[in-house]
Amino acid sequence: MPAVGIAVGDNKKEYPGNLTPFVTLTCIVAAMGGLIFGYDLGISGGVTTTPSFLKKFFPSVYRQKQDSITNQYCQYDSQILTMFTSSLYLAALLASLVASIVTRKFGRKLSMLSGGILFCAGAIINGFAKAIWMLILGRILLGFGIGFANQSVPLYLSEMAPYKYRGALNIGFQLSITVGILIANVVNYFFAKIHGGWGWRLSLGGAMVPALIIVVGSLVLSDTPNSLIERGQHDEAREKLKRVRGVDDVDEEFIDLVAASEASKKVEHPWRNLLQRKYRPHMTMAVMIPFFQQLTGINVIMFYAPVLFSTIGFGNDAALMAAVIIGIVNFVATMVSIYGVDKWGRRFLFLEGGSQMLMCQAVIAACIGAKFGTDGNPGELPKWYAIVVVLFFCIYVSGFSWSWGPLGWLVPSEIFPLEIRSAAQSVVVSVNMLFTFIIAQVFLAMLCRLKFGVFLFFAFFVVLMSFFIYYFLPETKGIPIEEMGQIWKTHWFWSRFVADEDSPKGGGGYEMTKAGQGPKNV
Repeated sequence: MPAVGIAVGDNKKEYPGNLTPFVTLTCIVAAMGGLIFGYDLGISGGVTTTPSFLKKFFPSVYRQKQDSITNQYCQYDSQILTMFTSSLYLAALLASLVASIVTRKFGRKLSMLSGGILFCAGAIINGFAKAIWMLILGRILLGFGIGFANQSVPLYLSEMAPYKYRGALNIGFQLSITVGILIANVVNYFFAKIHGGWGWRLSLGGAMVPALIIVVGSLVLSDTPNSLIERGQHDEAREKLKRVRGVDDVDEEFIDLVAASEASKKVEHPWRNLLQRKYRPHMTMAVMIPFFQQLTGINVIMFYAPVLFSTIGFGNDAALMAAVIIGIVNFVATMVSIYGVDKWGRRFLFLEGGSQMLMCQAVIAACIGAKFGTDGNPGELPKWYAIVVVLFFCIYVSGFSWSWGPLGWLVPSEIFPLEIRSAAQSVVVSVNMLFTFIIAQVFLAMLCRLKFGVFLFFAFFVVLMSFFIYYFLPETKGIPIEEMGQIWKTHWFWSRFVADEDSPKGGGGYEMTKAGQGPKNV
């Protein structure tokens, strides 16, 4: 069996710096950008189970739902309905490509501001929608907003945070996503009870609130030292770095940041350079991590939770309440990741979370298969049975929430050298949104055809992604973002792609002593 770990060299740099109140507050405000993504994930499923919403925009689905002879697995099977949900993620994919240019040339702040404004416009259109075309237009604008925010916020957090606390502060983005999901689930539960059936308008229009939070936040935030240097504002960047780190001795880190910036300016075509051999490990992670993150099946749970629970026999209120419970578990489990990511490491959480999700998917498939069979007609669902199903859903969600959820954004944002950072982060967001779109678009059809086997489908990919992490992802805990190049040079597989002369100093790599180069078993 090949060695799969890395040995960090004795000359690993340790920049001076503290976790200052300024950087903590700054990262908390920036992380609020995750609220818009989370709110949308949570709100979509609840709205699409609301009878008045279905009757107005998707009458064929409404009739299917009322028809007692329709196979319960298939009652929501509609490509138009899934397009309402999934169109957002296709728009986010396209927006992330534009966001890369904005983030690189004009800074992380402007990209976040653009995301908040676009998301707010989409929320207003959806809240006042009178026809399907207004719903789709609103969803597209929401997607543009998410594309900009998801491209810039993880980069902002990784660049602002001291390397010793980078994992915990970056996971603030994922924590914000979980807060948005939880708020959306609670909002759906209470607005569904509004007499007259117009509560769904408040649910969709309520997305303005998290959008305004990111707009105001981006206006009061300062840009990162990395971004200021990238735009030639060296004096301001040095002063900002002193304030961010809480110490005056920032010369070594500042010099490395400037060197990284100078190296990046020599790269005329960052998109083309992504294909260079020396960036092979970076690009592999930029594609495979978000790909596997979506193939865990988590977004099936998050934006189809009420639909899913309604499909397997829960009443409408019970389905919405089950989604609220899952939202609470999601939030609490993400707090575990914040505590443990810089203590236990990324690889441990990835592998433990994958094992937990695999076990739960197998149990859920067995429970639903035993009770519902293939005809989807369980009769009356016993209360204890419903509790067991929700319990394993919660254990599954907790496994994702302290592993693939936050780490799927953290690890890619911290491994890229500055010269390709914005372009590579756009690849991460694009791949994430592409497969979110695909899963959102095909899931209800998969549920109708695969029945309970849909959970085994996702379980298969959980096995694959766990093997991928074990063999190909080195540990990034505690390594300064400017010195991340060392992890590839000491890895059993990636070292063959990243030669010492390929990695410019300060641009994601540095010369290592012979003592730190050999791969080592974990």
